[in-house]
Amino acid sequence: MRSEQTRAGAGPRFYILVAAVFTAALALTTYYCRTMAGGMDMPGGWTMSMMWMPMPGQTWLGSTVMFMVMWLAMMVAMMLPSYLPTVLRYHRAWQSENARGALAATSLTMAGYFFVWSAAGVVIYGAGVALATAAMRWTTFSRAMPFLIAATMVLAGCMQFMPWTKVGLRECRSLACGVSLPSGSAWSAWRAGVRSGISCVSCCCGPTLVLLALGMMNPAVIVLVAGVIAMEKLMPRPQVVVRLSGVIAVIAGLIMIGRLTLFA
Repeated sequence: MRSEQTRAGAGPRFYILVAAVFTAALALTTYYCRTMAGGMDMPGGWTMSMMWMPMPGQTWLGSTVMFMVMWLAMMVAMMLPSYLPTVLRYHRAWQSENARGALAATSLTMAGYFFVWSAAGVVIYGAGVALATAAMRWTTFSRAMPFLIAATMVLAGCMQFMPWTKVGLRECRSLACGVSLPSGSAWSAWRAGVRSGISCVSCCCGPTLVLLALGMMNPAVIVLVAGVIAMEKLMPRPQVVVRLSGVIAVIAGLIMIGRLTLFA
């Protein structure tokens, strides 16, 4: 009887775990969007988010930790819905081998997946701090930032047509993504999550750049980017979404450059 229930699908504990993680991440993301909205007006007519600089009385270590917590919460809220089918397949694969250890193995897989996204956040934070520091130090660089933001939109659109995007998306949508045969070890569960995380980061470079260019603390941008990623991973014909979103990002970037040039 138990084996039949195991094959039928995930148990309630699995869904409780996923719901709890998603709810906590969504609550944290909402909190940070409210508390970190706005920023500093900069030469060139743009606003620099304060997430790239320590708050008054805050150390760089404290600022880095705050960013990483915010980034991880945002990635969980954005990525978990589209990652859920892969997690569910992995959980069922483990249940067929070891029902008692399935939830722990699935938790390790999810941890490995979001570890990769956290590593990407470290790189993004370093780049963001470097750009913010340069903008604070040199007025000329600050005035060029709107053009850099527009160019980032164009680059994001171009990335949707890159080979690694296609390969990463194919792996993300594959039934084999993150569902290697369970070996009964925690290492195999962690490695499966890391593998699927690398595939996801590689195919989400374009949407992630759009998120960074248009504003990480803008709820509308977060929902838009999360929606595009979900459609890419879950819709029957993902290449249509990938190419269309790429073209739209390029056009939006070119329009931004054109407006900046005309009103410079």
